[in-house]
Amino acid sequence: MNIGFTDNGWVNMNLIEQFKKLQNKFEGKTDIGQPPYDYFLLLNLPEKEYPIYLKRMYAAQLHTKLNLENPRSFNEKIQWLKLYDATPLKTRLTDKVLVRDWVAEKIGADYLKPMLWHGTNFDEIPWEELPEKFLIKANHGCKWQYRIKNKSIFVENKNLMGYIKDKMQYYLVSNFFPMAGFEMQYKDIKPQLLIEPLMLDGNIPVEYSVFCFNGVPKIYQKIKFTIPFLTSIYNEDYSLSDIRFNDGWYYEQAPADDFMKEAVMLSEKLCKEFKLVRVDWLYYNNKIYFNEMTFTPYSGFYQFEDDKMNMELGKMLKL
Repeated sequence: MNIGFTDNGWVNMNLIEQFKKLQNKFEGKTDIGQPPYDYFLLLNLPEKEYPIYLKRMYAAQLHTKLNLENPRSFNEKIQWLKLYDATPLKTRLTDKVLVRDWVAEKIGADYLKPMLWHGTNFDEIPWEELPEKFLIKANHGCKWQYRIKNKSIFVENKNLMGYIKDKMQYYLVSNFFPMAGFEMQYKDIKPQLLIEPLMLDGNIPVEYSVFCFNGVPKIYQKIKFTIPFLTSIYNEDYSLSDIRFNDGWYYEQAPADDFMKEAVMLSEKLCKEFKLVRVDWLYYNNKIYFNEMTFTPYSGFYQFEDDKMNMELGKMLKL
């Protein structure tokens, strides 16, 4: 596989046509929308033009102008961070493989989910060594994953195996950066696949998210993956917050539990070097595990029920 780095970032030199074929299979079209969303246009765009296209994306998503010169709202400041606060460390910590060593150094390896395999070749996956249930995903994107709940059935189903192989190959030849609205921390990650245990214990899956502003945890969120999702949002003192995202979730007035408080304590050890980061944790079998660090949450396209919340969160974030 010939993977090269140009002035415009990561480019797979040999597999452009394969990308187009796989994209057509999984996205139902041969290019991702029209400008400002065309994948190859954005991938090869000169960096000086990033602000122009980001402003177009912002207007299309949120129906308002983006002020990058004097950002005030939470969404605007996330857009500014995407373009002007990218660092090699953020790229390393966005990589779902490379982040592990850094987290282990900060809080200990006990908080890491087991990694059963990682590599760049789907055909080299050691199926016979894997448990019956596991998660296969790409290290360089968001929600680029597939759950395997019954390995025995999966490996015998050649059609399903072929579909997942194509899906993972699609991820391997893709760059999440132009798909994500110029989230620069994804741009130079070297793609690979990784496999983790499928951490479901029969109970409702729960995640904890800790929003850290200028090195301090400030806003906390607990998410129960029911249908529809249930969430509780807390202020810095664990009182219930009135922040509401227009995301179709249901909000419940549940008090913060001990796992939420542990997630906040651990996040404080991970967030000190960053203006903004959301540290995500997975609850499983009476313990929390590090999930990921999200430096530009929701790519700065939050839709708030009340825009006053957007402005209030913006005031909390110092650039």
